[in-house]
Amino acid sequence: MLIIASGNPKKVSEISSMLGPLPIEVKQQPKDINVEETGSTYLENALLKAEEAAKRTNSFVIADDSGLEVDSLNNAPGIFSARYANTNEEKIQKVLNELGNTPYRSARFCSVMVLCDQNGSLIKCSQGTCWGEILQSPAYPNGEFESIFWIREAKCTYGELTGEQLSKLGSRGKAARSLAPYLRKAFNLA
Repeated sequence: MLIIASGNPKKVSEISSMLGPLPIEVKQQPKDINVEETGSTYLENALLKAEEAAKRTNSFVIADDSGLEVDSLNNAPGIFSARYANTNEEKIQKVLNELGNTPYRSARFCSVMVLCDQNGSLIKCSQGTCWGEILQSPAYPNGEFESIFWIREAKCTYGELTGEQLSKLGSRGKAARSLAPYLRKAFNLA
């Protein structure tokens, strides 16, 4: 069994589908796990989540931490993306206000994903990056950062990517693909 260290069912489903057709039972972490992200890097935060989930479930675990990095904002919000403001609307507005009318709107989504054994020991970490730019306003209502992150290659926002595009272009998809060979080895599926 493989645990995805997240309380977000959407993220669990997304990561599960990105791992491909591996014959592994994938489950979401127990609902009562709530790890405070006190690390100073994506890797540290991902390891905190993975170690707690492994300790509680005695299973192999995949965990990730990700964030939006805007070049003109000195890579903010970065690891603080989830805590940049109280609501998604406030987070988006804060980024847009801080950028103002600058034409320099390059940004990226970064994801660091870890695979840990049943003891929470790191087997492998990987990183994925999706490059894009910040729009002047959200492409659709009630979105998250994904609604203002334009991917020129896909001609749409991150939030509008199909599952196949997310797996190919998305930061989590790239990180998950890098982990897949190590996951196969851990489960003796080589």
